[in-house]
Amino acid sequence: MSEARGRSLELFFVDGRPEGMLTARMFNWTGHVLVAPRTKLPDALRRPEASHTGVYLLIGEKDGANCLYIGEGDNISSRIRSHDAAKDWWQTAVFISTQANTLDKAQVRYLEARLLQEAKVQTDNNTSPTPQGLSEASRADMEGFLGNLFVVLPAARVDVFLSKTRPAASTPAAADASSTTFVLKTPKHGLTAQAELSDGEFVVLKGSQARLEWSSTSGHTTYRDLHEQLLASGVLRRDGEVCVFTENYAFTSPSAAAAVVNGRPANGRLDWKRPDTGQTYAGWEAEQLQDASGPDEEAEE
Repeated sequence: MSEARGRSLELFFVDGRPEGMLTARMFNWTGHVLVAPRTKLPDALRRPEASHTGVYLLIGEKDGANCLYIGEGDNISSRIRSHDAAKDWWQTAVFISTQANTLDKAQVRYLEARLLQEAKVQTDNNTSPTPQGLSEASRADMEGFLGNLFVVLPAARVDVFLSKTRPAASTPAAADASSTTFVLKTPKHGLTAQAELSDGEFVVLKGSQARLEWSSTSGHTTYRDLHEQLLASGVLRRDGEVCVFTENYAFTSPSAAAAVVNGRPANGRLDWKRPDTGQTYAGWEAEQLQDASGPDEEAEE
């Protein structure tokens, strides 16, 4: 397996504000991404890349869930204008093209079909076209284009192609070699959950238990919404009086994971514990920080 390589991205905030328009490019990649909130759409459509041949995304919320529309066109701006009038649920537009406007119709149709296959939220598209119409060499080029695009989009605030589910390790030994495990037990509700800190992600493992419903009436609506989304998507499935995780799922923090498991706001740094010693996540983390000596500290010793 080839070693992972670092890559350089250029993010340019067009109007100097993080919530405004931005462009994203990667060194040694021909692609170009423009992200614009709907409130800045007139400005975005006046930019030269808006008239390029490419793919576009309309992102927002529909019927209480994240939603995405994917389209393509010889002139992105003309297609966006038609959908601006026809669809009222989206809040962000993403223009995907190349810096020199080198994509052709067959290529953007292929990209549209592949992006529909890779979407991790519900789509508003009526059809799901099959990727076709390209030579073997051109398909390879477009797959390479997509590989870079999936690195650039999350950096540009677009996460609709990111999956939080993770495959299970093929063997227990494989999991132990690259991860640190934690357990959370809530006897009052009969809950036991296991998690791994693997490659910087806090992953709750398949088979872990969680509350069936969100029990708190105050604050932390983000975690409550996440609990509901996991139920709706099938990552959490009812099993008697509790839920079980049907897949491994990566959370942004131990507290987010503990909140979903317990069905209420929780301090995951204290709730998650090492199964062998009972040490809390906070205690384990403090040990790791103490053991991590920087270059200056090593030089002074």
